Amino acid sequence: MAVSPGSPPDPARREPGLTGSDLALVEALQRDPRAPWTRIATAVGTDATTAARRWDRLQAAGLAWLTAYSTAPTTTVGYADLVCRPDTLTALTRELCGWPAVFSVERTTSRHQLFLSLAARDLDALDALVTGRIGDLPGVREVRFAVATRVFREGSGWLVNALAPEQRAVLDETAVQARDVIPQLWNDRDLRALVESLGVDGRRSYAELARDCRMSESAVRRTLARMLRNHELDFRCDLAHVPAGWPVITGYRLDVTPPGLDAAGIAVGHLPETRLSAAVVGEGNLVVSAWLRTPADCTGYETRLAAAAPGARIVDRAITLRMPKRMGRLLSPHGLAGAHQAIIPAR
Repeated sequence: MAVSPGSPPDPARREPGLTGSDLALVEALQRDPRAPWTRIATAVGTDATTAARRWDRLQAAGLAWLTAYSTAPTTTVGYADLVCRPDTLTALTRELCGWPAVFSVERTTSRHQLFLSLAARDLDALDALVTGRIGDLPGVREVRFAVATRVFREGSGWLVNALAPEQRAVLDETAVQARDVIPQLWNDRDLRALVESLGVDGRRSYAELARDCRMSESAVRRTLARMLRNHELDFRCDLAHVPAGWPVITGYRLDVTPPGLDAAGIAVGHLPETRLSAAVVGEGNLVVSAWLRTPADCTGYETRLAAAAPGARIVDRAITLRMPKRMGRLLSPHGLAGAHQAIIPAR
């Protein structure tokens, strides 16, 4: 039974692993998310109809999806680690997955059982979210909190590396640059509707976006081009990490000497396993997350971390036992995509 992108997958159903052809298709969309199917098909060695049909199959099964989200400079990102009373952990996880400002939720092996990624309008709003709302939830015993100051890499920059160099060249040579257009002023509601529609499916056509947002198709094209040019919007082709072959998510907090923080953050972000490398103000000044094949791979990855960030001290390390929400997408225990929830910064 197929699972629609908007409904929660059956957690009891195990999906087969993604094939090499599936992963190649995912990487093509990671590199050029809204490219025409003709261009994607040329890169992966098939025809446009077959490429589109295979993508529809992956989406329907919850194995891969393409989303978009605002990267407005006015958004403040924070990370919170919660120590919870064990008997409240399930209820807390369910509650926090329903909050639009909590865009990712992880249950980990750390003493801090929950790791949250948060979005807020500013520092005051972030403080109110953490201390005034999250801190007051029944069962929360302790909160460790950090504010992101620079993100060196996040999930939209991670690649499955399934394409051959000549296949990547097809996308690199034909990638469309955003047009230089006169900025259009739209109210927050218009932009929010556009981002929410793309968040559900980043490949929605301009006609579908115009219908969803009640804008003209030409206005949608101009607004989307402007947002991409100004880095106000990011696309992310994601996949179910367990059936894709990366079942182990591991997280670290590093303490790096301040003069070397930027160089370390960039170097860590270049490691192929790294999904998140972010400078923060908090306990430890670099937050890192990686996708690995087995728990035993943690040792090798930590060796590469040490080489990328010489002299850094690991403050905390943990393996994610379950990630029920990632960038606004609800996930099954095996990482299959369910319903999408728009990310709305706390105010």
